[in-house]
Amino acid sequence: MADQTLKGKTIAFLATDGFEQVELTDPWKAVEKAGGEPCLVSLKMGSIQGMNHDEKADKFKVDKVVDEVSAEDFDGLVLPGGVANPDTLRTHEEAVDFVRDFFKQGKPVAAICHGPWTLIEADVVDGRQVTSWPSLKTDLKNAGATWVDEECVCDQGLVTSRNPDDLPAFCAKAVEEFAEGAHSGQTA
Repeated sequence: MADQTLKGKTIAFLATDGFEQVELTDPWKAVEKAGGEPCLVSLKMGSIQGMNHDEKADKFKVDKVVDEVSAEDFDGLVLPGGVANPDTLRTHEEAVDFVRDFFKQGKPVAAICHGPWTLIEADVVDGRQVTSWPSLKTDLKNAGATWVDEECVCDQGLVTSRNPDDLPAFCAKAVEEFAEGAHSGQTA
């Protein structure tokens, strides 16, 4: 029998050109395997470019535009990394507001690698324990977070991991948090 842990739940994946492909596809498959429905949200309709480190990978069809959705429409959020992806997202006001709203509603959020850059811009890491790609350590600490070098960190529904090597632990914990639902301590 298929896992139905996330049956009836829709998980937003917020990304734009330059995302690390495996950091979107592995969590996407984990959500589907658990019976959930993933939805690719981006800055514009069409397709976005995935990357395998610094090489172009596949293109992915966007399901929804961030300007036309709300965190209320989803049960959780995944923020894949890649350098260009979160760097672009954090300069887009609607994308930052979308991320912040998940925290206001206490909904689980999972961010990997460079994904936490968008969390910094949304001002939601102060007082939280997180991890990320090592180059974000100072940025996260300056935003008030406690940065640790661990495979996967979960703090009141916020799941963070460092890099693609951490994907098995990241995906498992993200699905667990999405299944659990809202966290009273997960506020912006």
